[in-house]
Amino acid sequence: MNLCRRLATLTAVGLLGASGSSGGQLDSAYVLQRYALALRHVVSPKVVVYSYTVSQVGPSNIEQRHRIYRNGTSVRDETLAIDGIALRHKAVRFSQREERYTIGRFAPSATAYELLFLGTSKDGHHLDYVYEATPLHHGGSVWIDRLTIDGANFLPRAVRFHSTGTGVSGNGEIEFGSFGKYWLPVVASASAMIGTRLARERIVWGEYRFPESLPPSTFQTPKPLPRPSLPAL
Repeated sequence: MNLCRRLATLTAVGLLGASGSSGGQLDSAYVLQRYALALRHVVSPKVVVYSYTVSQVGPSNIEQRHRIYRNGTSVRDETLAIDGIALRHKAVRFSQREERYTIGRFAPSATAYELLFLGTSKDGHHLDYVYEATPLHHGGSVWIDRLTIDGANFLPRAVRFHSTGTGVSGNGEIEFGSFGKYWLPVVASASAMIGTRLARERIVWGEYRFPESLPPSTFQTPKPLPRPSLPAL
């Protein structure tokens, strides 16, 4: 299991866009109200195709490029390149699983966190709003300490998190962006101590497409071709 995925799997901090304004600075409490409303209306694509690259340095070194086809929980994962070299025959894996890198897994809620306004940062033609996050209930294996809310749609632009687990202690950040009507991951980075060794990982997502449907064969293992037989002599 890769590092960002391992930390993300530990992250089940529950939750969930609306449209915003490009004017001056808003009251920080109003931003939080819009944030809570935006989370309740987030939608995730049921059918989506995208690519991602994963780079890891540490106990194991990884450099891979993948293409993902997803319909609900059905996933086709194609490995396209390893260590910068395109595969002549892509490796294909099929699985049934929920998406790990979603707003719902990373956005801190007001019921679980105290959010303290720290300031704003310029983002194109609007401001983003930065908050310090403090867990209201201690003792969990994952916690968030920084949230940046996009000032245009009031969804999380970036979330910084920490995680501890059996033999793993690390921290990371995930950034989200707009792709059509969806708010999806763009880049995630993480570093962690695995035992006594330091590991670092970076995942970059892109090439999102949202077809209306995918043929069932997308998620089915191809049947082997029949073996030719020689005619009897």
